[in-house]
Amino acid sequence: MGNVFVAQPPLYRIKKGKSEKYIKDDKEYTREILRRATENLAVVTQAGVRLEGSELRSFLMSLDEFQQIFQRLERRLRDARVVEIVGNIDFKLDTKADFHEKANLEPVVAALKEAKVQAELKFEEEHGAWMVEYLDPTKGARKIGVELVVQPEYRRLRTIARQVAKYNQAPFTVAKEAKTETLPNWRELLEHVKSEGTREVSIQRYKGLGEMNADQLWSTTMNAETRTLLKVDLQDLAETENIFSTLMGEDVESRRKFIEENALDVRNLDV
Repeated sequence: MGNVFVAQPPLYRIKKGKSEKYIKDDKEYTREILRRATENLAVVTQAGVRLEGSELRSFLMSLDEFQQIFQRLERRLRDARVVEIVGNIDFKLDTKADFHEKANLEPVVAALKEAKVQAELKFEEEHGAWMVEYLDPTKGARKIGVELVVQPEYRRLRTIARQVAKYNQAPFTVAKEAKTETLPNWRELLEHVKSEGTREVSIQRYKGLGEMNADQLWSTTMNAETRTLLKVDLQDLAETENIFSTLMGEDVESRRKFIEENALDVRNLDV
């Protein structure tokens, strides 16, 4: 134990002319794309704050993480409008104690109704707290309550929303050289800048080592001087054995139950 290592092949190759760069994961890929995009580029917020260089890249990286967390939480709550509202830091929705105050949830219900989401305020006897019950687009009843507060995606969403709030003031004016463009929200800003970063480059995303030729495989994955190794460390042998047996064993019902309970938490999946 502790002596098993996995050689990590790159996930991306970015090529421009004769120059090429291998990228190990999605986070590094985003950082590289934003670095390319923000050369000679500035963003001005509605409040007149001008962002460029490392400060701009830091803001955009936070927006990218915010978007990823937003999408994961959307799978759980089933409605982007609801995620937008629970991510609004003007509402007091951070702790279980916040749900004990009815006044904290009344403006949330009002915001949902304004967004055309059918919602109402209810009291949960089980938790002794208030909750908001709403209907998702399929008319299924869902709730915003104390059980949501303990979800990692929700807590991270609220944290990042606070981090980006200083500069997340739309509309944004993007300036590059003599050209300017106005974008109405953070999503379009992020999409626009990423698009700038992928212009005039060839991007290949590897889904397996079979997509690499022998020279690429050697230089990126096998060469001891340049490769990246990941140490395999079993924190809990019993739990590891249990999960392995569930997923690879012959008990179909246990495997089905495990997949149903954990499907919404999947983060990296190639299909």
